[in-house]
Amino acid sequence: ARRSGCSSIRRFSTSVKEMKSMYNEKVLEHFKNPHNVGTMEDPDGYAEVGSSECGDTMEMCLRVRDDRITEIRYKTYGCCAAIASSSIATDMALGKTVDEAEKISKADIVEELGGLPEKKWHCSLMVEDALKAAIADYKARK
Repeated sequence: ARRSGCSSIRRFSTSVKEMKSMYNEKVLEHFKNPHNVGTMEDPDGYAEVGSSECGDTMEMCLRVRDDRITEIRYKTYGCCAAIASSSIATDMALGKTVDEAEKISKADIVEELGGLPEKKWHCSLMVEDALKAAIADYKARK
């Protein structure tokens, strides 16, 4: 059964002052104004993943045309790093072929964000897992 969904949910457990000391401006911008948040009816690929380290969860939906990701949406329940990682990773995947997008790693996501505190790297791994699982779901449906 295909699912719809994918809207952003934010959980605030850190003060603004603490976030500014932990994260760079690019991370904070993607947290405050996340990209590719929304819903998608009948996605071509869907995944739901979670992090056992912190309890964050994520749903990812994608639309594929001619083996290229033409639309990607997500819903993330998590911290600043999880939301920023979701936002930038979906930017990175949009327009790529599924094989190119499947190669996006947590290190690529962290690098594109300009860095994350080491204790927050698991957030980018959750996003990598969601992207790979949504792509696997798409390939299984083909």
